[in-house]
Formats: sequence, C-alpha cells, structure tokens
Amino acid sequence: MKLIFTVMLGLGTTLLAAAPKPNIVFMYVDNLGHGDLGCYGNREVKTPRIDRLAAEGVRCTDFYVVSSTCTVSRGALLTGRHPLRNGLVHQLRTVENWHGVGLPHREKIMPQYLQEAGYATACFGKWNIGFATGSRPTERGFDEFLGCRSGNINYFTHTYHGEYDIFRGTERHHVEGYSSDIFADSTCDYIRRHAKGEKPFFVYLPFNAPHYVSSINMKEGEKAEWQAPPTAFARYGWAADDANEKHRYLAVLTALDEAVGRVIDTLDATGLRENTLVMFISDMGPILRPTHGLGVASAGIYRDGAPSLYEGGVRVPAILRWPAKIKPGSVSSAMLSHLDLLPTFLDLAGQSMPKDRVLDGRPCLAALTGAAPSPHERLVFHLGGTAALREGALKIIRPNAKAAWELYDLANDPAEANNLAKERPADVERLATAFAQWQEDVKKDASEPVLFKLTPSKP
Repeated sequence: MKLIFTVMLGLGTTLLAAAPKPNIVFMYVDNLGHGDLGCYGNREVKTPRIDRLAAEGVRCTDFYVVSSTCTVSRGALLTGRHPLRNGLVHQLRTVENWHGVGLPHREKIMPQYLQEAGYATACFGKWNIGFATGSRPTERGFDEFLGCRSGNINYFTHTYHGEYDIFRGTERHHVEGYSSDIFADSTCDYIRRHAKGEKPFFVYLPFNAPHYVSSINMKEGEKAEWQAPPTAFARYGWAADDANEKHRYLAVLTALDEAVGRVIDTLDATGLRENTLVMFISDMGPILRPTHGLGVASAGIYRDGAPSLYEGGVRVPAILRWPAKIKPGSVSSAMLSHLDLLPTFLDLAGQSMPKDRVLDGRPCLAALTGAAPSPHERLVFHLGGTAALREGALKIIRPNAKAAWELYDLANDPAEANNLAKERPADVERLATAFAQWQEDVKKDASEPVLFKLTPSKP
C-alpha cells in the first residue's frame, strides 16, 4: 500500500517509506444542476452534509463534463478519453443497456488502471455503459458490483422498462429499499470491510439520483413523479404524499444528501478521513423539460440544461475533500474537466500515463489546491451535431451541425445571453480553427463508434 523510495547516501542505502496511496471514494450523481445545492447558492434545499463536504474541501466553480448525456459522460469519465476517441457517442437505448457492448472492450477504464496500482475496487450504483458479456463491471476491473445496468430506474421497485434491474456481480439480485440508500449503504459496508486492509481502495459510487423517474418505470396507473423516502419530506415538514413537484424534487436532493452523509461518516469513523480523496461530481447539468425537471431543477445562473452544451448543460457541481492535501473551505475557479480525474488518480497511485492510448485529461490536484493554473488551454465539448470549445473566458458553441458558431465572453456574460459572433469575427474564426484542428487530431485516434452492437448475455 506504500510507495518505497531508495536513497543512496555514500556507500549506504536508506529506505524511505512514502505516504500511503490515498483511498478514493468517487460519488458521481445524475443530472444535478449547478444551482441545486446549498453550497452553490440554493436557499430552498436542505443539503447540509454536501455543504459541509464543501466546507471541508474545495468547491469548484468551473468544472465541466465534455458531453451532456448520461451514457456518453460516463464513458468519457471512466476512460479519461473524449467520446469521439473511445467510441461511445450516444445514449444507450433499452436493449443496449441490458445486453449491449456499449463502451468498446478495447477501452481501459479507471478500475483496471487502479488494480494495476494495487487498489481494491468496487462499484455501487448506475452503470449505463453496456452489460453484455465482457462489458459488465466485474469484467472491467471492479472486484465488486451492486447496482443497476441502466439509468432512470424506479427508486423503490428498481425496475427499468418492466424488468427488475439491480444486479450483484453479473447476476440479478433482489434487494429492498430506496436506491440512494442501497448504493450508499453498500459503500459504507465496503469501507468498513476494507478499512484495515493491505490495499488502498477505489469506490465508484454512481448514484441514480436525482434523475427524474419516467412513466415507463411505473406500474400501470401509478403517477410518474420524483421519489423520496418519508424521512426526506419530513425534513421540510411535508407529508410523504405531497404532490408539489418542487417539494418532491427537493426531497430527492435531501435524501441524496443524507446518503452522502452516511458515506462520509463511515470514512471518518473508520479512521480513513485524512488519507481518502472524496469527490462529489455531477455527470451533467439538469434536464429542463416538462416532467423532467423544468421549473424545479436549477442550473443556477447558467443557460439551459442537458443535453445542450450551453453552460447549464456542461458546467457541473464538483466538490473534493482530502484533508491531507486540500485546504478546507477553498474555492477553485480553475477550468477543469471530468477527463482530468483518471490522470489525477494515476498520478496519486504512482502510475505513469499510458503509452498505448491518448488520455485527454491532465492531473489536476495542483490546480485544485491553487498551486498551479488550469492544465488546459482549451476544453472541447461534443454531442451529436452540437459542439463547443472554451478557451479562457471565451466560448464558441454551435447548437446544431448546420448552425453558425456563437461566441460568448463567460467572464462578463456567464449566462451566455449576448452572442458576440458578429462583433468579434476574428475570435470566432480562431476558435473555430482550433476546434477543426482538434477534430482532425481525434480522427487519427478514433475508431468506429458502437451504435447498436449486441452480444449474448445472461439476463
């Protein structure tokens, strides 16, 4: 669990033990907006545990995902590679979630790298990147898995399109309870079991909250609505059957907050607080459509939500705590990306960047602590025919493949209300050229995307 360095002193040799490799607990939440948490300015929601996590670590203001739909975001995150490189460029449909290859098998993901660095690995929560033979979590580097194959499951019955969707390992596993609690409690159990282990551990905890619940996952005649346990409603003094959509959404956030709190408490109680890197990050911005969050979820001051590439769709809440390295109560305005997490983990684990493939992220701990600026000159975003690029405070975005580039100055116009394309054509041309050059670079490394590739898999 420790890195050992040899120092030559004259004719003698001295062994110095470096600090243990940190444990990593990574909570990836689903469709949480930049304005949905107390620590990001929401005065209606009760999220005291997440707010405390921010007070104990660093809260990021300019943290991005490179694509604003669940499957594509997760594939990019786990590979550290832009979707156009890793081949997973679209949201998986029903049968693809159940039996599709999804993320191509040639791709190497976080737990595989970390296993090579001596880590124990586990995943508890939403998978959503393919569940064919060879695509399942325990076949891609996770020692343990308990969670759902798909996204958007019913929080209480755990169904997706009429099928029960919770699995342990590769087998269907029936369990009772609220999904946020199930995933958090499984994580707590894992932490307790590994608290005094010989290996450091990596836990990937992809909550399905606060994703909306679709009518396809409800029983006949049952209303599709935000789902939370009675205790979350009680925190506001509301009845569990409160029909107010805003109340129900806030209850989902509070239930998520309580689940996060239990994970943090378990780390602290087992003596792992100081040398565990904890992350709480959203996979994309809120979906702001009727029945999907419009009027209740919030992107804060930012424009639009997922799946657009305006700021509300790709600028996400990101909070990190590591008492041994990160100053409590700090705020980072460095331009960072979820693609940076894998290179950061490799760096912390004492591993080199791979030589057989391109990683698009960069180690970012120095930027998070204020010791260095952002490791990026630019960030590029892409989904279908939509594209965007940010360089410093300037951002170009093309809302669809046939649209002209728009230009925004995020320093003076973070809400992207004033399109400067006609006033500053030279900037548009320069940034559009940079985007075209990036596309050409990616094409050299990219392979054919997997659109609907199925292999037999046990149900």
